[in-house]
Amino acid sequence: MSIYDFDVKTIDGKEKSLANYKGNVLLIVNTASKCGFTPQLEGLQQLYDAYKNEGFYVLGFPCNQFKNQDPGSEEEIATFCQLNYGVTFPMFAKVDVKGEHAHPLFKYLTDEAKGMFTKQIKWNFTKFLINQQGEVVNRYAPQTKPENIKKDIEAALQS
Repeated sequence: MSIYDFDVKTIDGKEKSLANYKGNVLLIVNTASKCGFTPQLEGLQQLYDAYKNEGFYVLGFPCNQFKNQDPGSEEEIATFCQLNYGVTFPMFAKVDVKGEHAHPLFKYLTDEAKGMFTKQIKWNFTKFLINQQGEVVNRYAPQTKPENIKKDIEAALQS
């Protein structure tokens, strides 16, 4: 099993296979529009802008599991992210990232890269770096600023 075995729904409701991203470096992030970490959307967009021509994508997955910090519809979330942070990286439909209803993608990610004390995602803006072979190479805490991931992204793009 790899990251490419999963299908996800885009923020505009279309089914998409992650196999479409085969051969690229990915940063998968559970996002939220009303969180203290929401300004990281700007940094994530900057990473995407800096490396997209080299085969890098940020994939944003809104989640409302942490203190209802993303209660809006997919359309509202997409508009908010674009208007407030200029987000052009791919965004997907709202998902659960923990618990019995967690999206299979996030079950896989947390099995592959456990957190500091638990494999469960504890908050918004947990980030997973995926290499060009579709393997999870690192997990970053919500507090990790996007700009602090640059060197790891560059290393993954070089491998």
